[in-house]
Amino acid sequence: MLVNGKWTEDWQPVQATDAKGGFVRQTSGFRNWITPDGAAGPTGEAGFKAGAGRYHLYVALICPWASRTLIGRRLKGLEEVVSLSVVEPELGDQGWRFAIPDPVTGATWMHEIYSAADPQVSGRATVPVLWDKKTGTIVNNESAEILRMFNAGFGALASGPDLYPEPLRAEIDALNERIYPRLNNGVYRTGFATTQLAYEEAFQDVFTQLDELETRLASAGPFLLGETFTEADIRLFVTLIRFDAAYYGLFKTNLRRIADYPALSAYLARVIALPGVRETVSIDHIKRGYYSIRKLNPLGIVPVGPDLPGIDPVTLKEAL
Repeated sequence: MLVNGKWTEDWQPVQATDAKGGFVRQTSGFRNWITPDGAAGPTGEAGFKAGAGRYHLYVALICPWASRTLIGRRLKGLEEVVSLSVVEPELGDQGWRFAIPDPVTGATWMHEIYSAADPQVSGRATVPVLWDKKTGTIVNNESAEILRMFNAGFGALASGPDLYPEPLRAEIDALNERIYPRLNNGVYRTGFATTQLAYEEAFQDVFTQLDELETRLASAGPFLLGETFTEADIRLFVTLIRFDAAYYGLFKTNLRRIADYPALSAYLARVIALPGVRETVSIDHIKRGYYSIRKLNPLGIVPVGPDLPGIDPVTLKEAL
């Protein structure tokens, strides 16, 4: 991790736990917003005005948080507006690594980009990262906020559906607030629990939430809020697509697979069939990445399965 801008120890999946031994996620530290006129967003400072070619997105294809932003970039037609770098899937001793030096900053490791933005930064160097080429700094590293920036922050430079429509915002927020701790972060709370109690509590949350979603989608749909595809669907999809390939085995969320839920399976197929979504998914990167976590898989053996119908198992990095 980084301490005062210097890499000091090998990468670890768990940096903090609560009193029960439960996994505590690091809070994102860069919280500025890109806006059409450069005004300040809900957090941070002003000065980050939308512009084609000014901003760069760093992602890992294994990471659900990064994949939120990758899907948003694609659906909003921002591929030619916001450039992109994809790190290698395996997590090394220094975290995320570039296959070749990053063409924007010259960095070899993701943590070097954090140090370039803030020479005194401490903590993990996470993805996604939205970088400003003009000022040479990180705009934001909170995926939920980057997704909303891609939806509305680029003004006329963006196209595509409104992923956070005004009439549905209260319902979207309520869904996000329920699904995130129980499922999106719940699988991590399960996989990185350090006590049996913390594991079982997280495990219960995961499957209670999956059961609720199965019931919801079996009685309505095609998406979480009916006919309208929203950011809530993106946030759910990125967890579901990783579940059977990684979380079920490696994170011990092994009560049921998504394949065992008829409505969730049909939902997953509908979302990945949306134009542009499939190109953001690499099951190869997902498996190689998660199974490179030495604390959970010391020998680094990557499972051959599962068979996921309709999902190309090879990396789609070239299509991004």
